[in-house]
Amino acid sequence: MNNLANQFSCADFTFPLLPHDKVLALLRLLEIEGVDLGVFVDRSHVQPKDIVGNVPAAVNKMRASLAANGLVAADVFLQTGAEPAVNAANHPHAAVRNANREMFQRVLEFCAGLDCRHLTGLPGVWHADEDKSADWQRAVEEASWRSETARAAGVTYAIEPHIGSMLPDPESVLRFVRDCAGLTLTLDYGHFIYQGMSNESVHPLVPHASHFHARGGAKGQLQSTMKDNVIDFTEILRRLRASGYAGWICLEYVWVDWEGCNRTDNISETLLLRDQLRG
Repeated sequence: MNNLANQFSCADFTFPLLPHDKVLALLRLLEIEGVDLGVFVDRSHVQPKDIVGNVPAAVNKMRASLAANGLVAADVFLQTGAEPAVNAANHPHAAVRNANREMFQRVLEFCAGLDCRHLTGLPGVWHADEDKSADWQRAVEEASWRSETARAAGVTYAIEPHIGSMLPDPESVLRFVRDCAGLTLTLDYGHFIYQGMSNESVHPLVPHASHFHARGGAKGQLQSTMKDNVIDFTEILRRLRASGYAGWICLEYVWVDWEGCNRTDNISETLLLRDQLRG
């Protein structure tokens, strides 16, 4: 898979209103070979509670669904709360962090059982009335533990920097990666472009990427049509190739009532983006 233009996945949470088997069938109709599986508490087709009680059964069910649709799992994306601030990775209470670790280990087993070699999570958030240096250190400790635990299972772990997280800009992301030896990124330029940052300011993150989320974006638009898009995918693909990137390109339009991310025709925009990236 050295040709990035042909290494496409699509998120199952791009189409949340369809039953999961229909989502997988649709991805094959769109000529996509991989799927990013969202595992989000209370808001995804497959939720952590569907996995943690019986990992082998969850693996067998998903393997059958993937095989029936000729797909492979490109990424498993774990979110331990219904929104990033809930049960965040760097939660001040040890009991919450320990519960998150237990959930992570079970989802990691699920990921490895699917022969999926990539797992994504969130970095953490700033907590009110908490010392920022302690909040940062907890996030570093948890990301480092997840990275090391995943590596031992043959899986690459990455965090996705995002608006509302403790990593809202490229400078903080680079500092975090430096503090977490071996940590990689699931990189989505949209979270930075939305804030009015330039493509050039985000490019230094490319060498740290192990997974890539692609969708249209512009200032003030976390998710835009391709007509309004200002993300320079041509230059990004060039830089990914130059860095030796061997991961997937996930076409990650979403449909959720957050930041206007329910105002696009996801089938049409996914096709337009796919064809632009094919070149």
